[in-house]
Amino acid sequence: MNKSSAKIRPMLTFVRHFTTDPVSSNCPVKVKSMIRVDLAGETGADNIYAGQMAVLGNSEYGPKIQEMWEQEKYHKAKFEELISTYRVRPSLLNPLWKAAGFALGAGTALLGPKAAMACTVAVESVIVEHYNDQLRELMTEEKIDEELLSTIRKFRDDEQEHHDTGIQYKAEEAFLYEYLTKIIKTGSKCAIAVAKVV
Repeated sequence: MNKSSAKIRPMLTFVRHFTTDPVSSNCPVKVKSMIRVDLAGETGADNIYAGQMAVLGNSEYGPKIQEMWEQEKYHKAKFEELISTYRVRPSLLNPLWKAAGFALGAGTALLGPKAAMACTVAVESVIVEHYNDQLRELMTEEKIDEELLSTIRKFRDDEQEHHDTGIQYKAEEAFLYEYLTKIIKTGSKCAIAVAKVV
């Protein structure tokens, strides 16, 4: 995506939110909530990796962080597309998710690369669980949205891979790993609960 497209996309999303079509009118409230919270989550993840790259970009961890970041950028772009297609109101707290994500990514990276990987493990474990919950919900719908189901399933697998990468890169050796990951998991779960409705 070029820079001009990146600038125009949020404006198009805002404008299209106030139009209606058959897709938006037939979209269940539950599905709209899913798309809203998933975009918020991927916005946070995008900025977590941006924060990590700001600190560790020139280290030996840089290429792997960049690789995971590119996947998160794609996830975010896909949910921006779905937000537009389904005429879903984005989370009003997206600026907060951006700032909090960057602060979390940079902050844990400043504690060292293992702490940054511990952050990845914690966040991705919550996201994998969250996506699994959504997949189960979607499967109970009378009319299953195959595109959304396929998208979430693919992204769930990507997030699991990121989690496993964090373990591979010695996240569990981070100082106070158990406490650090517990705090991050709790914060992530709270953010998900808020983004579903706000």
